[in-house]
Amino acid sequence: MRYRHSTFAQAASAPVGKATFRVPTRGRRPALAAALESAFDTAAPPAFDTAVETALAAPVDRVPAASDGPMLAELQLDPELLTGPVEVTGITQVTHDVKTFELRAGWMTAVDFAPGQYVTMRIPELGLERCYSISSAPFGTNIFTVTVKRVAGGAVSTHLHENVRVGDQLHVDGPYGLFSTSFHRAERHLFLSAGSGITPIMSMVRSLLARQGGLGTDIVFVHSASTPLDIIFRAELEQLAEVAGVSVTILCSRDSEAETWAGRRGRIDASTLAEVVPDAADRETFVCGPGPYMEAVRPLLAEAGVASARMHEESFVFATSPADRLAKAGARAKAAGAGVVGGTGVSHVVEFAVSGRVVDCDESTTVLDSALDAGLSVPSSCSEGACGTCKSVLISGEVEMKHAGGIRPKEIAAGKFLPCCSTPLTDIVVER
Repeated sequence: MRYRHSTFAQAASAPVGKATFRVPTRGRRPALAAALESAFDTAAPPAFDTAVETALAAPVDRVPAASDGPMLAELQLDPELLTGPVEVTGITQVTHDVKTFELRAGWMTAVDFAPGQYVTMRIPELGLERCYSISSAPFGTNIFTVTVKRVAGGAVSTHLHENVRVGDQLHVDGPYGLFSTSFHRAERHLFLSAGSGITPIMSMVRSLLARQGGLGTDIVFVHSASTPLDIIFRAELEQLAEVAGVSVTILCSRDSEAETWAGRRGRIDASTLAEVVPDAADRETFVCGPGPYMEAVRPLLAEAGVASARMHEESFVFATSPADRLAKAGARAKAAGAGVVGGTGVSHVVEFAVSGRVVDCDESTTVLDSALDAGLSVPSSCSEGACGTCKSVLISGEVEMKHAGGIRPKEIAAGKFLPCCSTPLTDIVVER
């Protein structure tokens, strides 16, 4: 999964990480203000700054109470971070291939996340990790939900649908991501989604409606589905359509066997967009869905006059095999004139403390790519600085990190970094 600001004129180019800053040697605490300026918009709400200050000042560990359960009692879990085992407290069949999992973080008083963010879910028995958007709004409890579509051939989604039951435990890490109304404040919103891309959008819409405090609501929500049978959160969308200040449009490409669709048909296009949201250029816009949908929507928004700075998107993109990742990295390096991975730039020594391996890495190559090129096995998933899977500790030295929300300010302050989106500025020693 990745987040980026869309640049319409360069839609085919690789996304650029939103946050860019140096991660110092462990033990040297970076200035919070500088990290926030780089990580989030300058218009970030003061409440968020306060929350981060509180998180950085909070103690790292606590001993879970016996009431948390035997598994949690054996762990040292940070009450400020959603990282650890969560209990499945409810499962709802949303559509024929979509389920919502209600999860409880027993060691936390309240799960603190920005609507639209996601968690990385780890399935140890499969040796796999996947990112799933939080579909609930942050209501100040230690319960949250993720809504998962079963994907044909998808090992993790199939496992969740077929094997997970109420009372089971899953491991999550997060929340991550910058795709949120909390980081891009506005009075008027446009939400565009397709398929399971509705999950982070619904979290944001639910949050906006719950926190209006009597203020006017101005939301346009356009959702696309294959058939009526595939409309996720259909009943809630129909209820939202009755709320003052909320406009909901659902498009279906075709009928289902049991229902002839009476609403708008086909895929989203310029005429539909102009009709349902003629003032799109004046709205903060959030888009989420499959790759082809995203590719189709970008030029439509550009034609409608939506500035790239006001268009935010999230797509589900996962890394392929290490060999494929290296091949792509090599192609990028060659295109840039560097020749190959580990090319002609200034080179630094990267030492992996646990394995004792030492590799060379130039300033144009990520720490992860240099490790994979040397044959080291390093856990990774998104490859875009979004999921947090490759997170490690920088024991010494400095790197430049361009991440996409996959690491928190508190973790950076503790000397952690993401090798997949970090390049060395000096010789470095990495924990793993």
